[in-house]
Amino acid sequence: MASIRTEVVIDSRPERVWEAIRDVGAVHRRLLPGRVVDTRMEGDVRILVLPGGTVVRELIVDVDDTARRLAYAVIGGTRQSVTHHHASFQVFAEGPDRSRLVWLTDLLPHTLAAQTRVRVERGAQEMKRTLEEAEAG
Repeated sequence: MASIRTEVVIDSRPERVWEAIRDVGAVHRRLLPGRVVDTRMEGDVRILVLPGGTVVRELIVDVDDTARRLAYAVIGGTRQSVTHHHASFQVFAEGPDRSRLVWLTDLLPHTLAAQTRVRVERGAQEMKRTLEEAEAG
């Protein structure tokens, strides 16, 4: 199994970053506008619509406000032959006005690790930019 760990420091208060992460039905507005064009919820399942029409289904496993941790599992819709995908976000304070966002992803087959790492790292940078713009605006 491949494990990918990505961390990014965000110039935004931890409570604001967590508020956006835990808003599981608003990925397209609060975290990844443009990369995700729509998000909707069906119970505990988050449905992401990507540019080009690809639909990804994610089971929201846990939203822990105390630990500021969100865990989810991809359960369908990927363009690749992913057989297992579990990930989590966790927000840590880096002082009063900065946050560290840690994104952990475990997936199979491990041969997809390199291309998944590229997408995760790019996504983390896009979230950083979006969250910092929201903080400034």
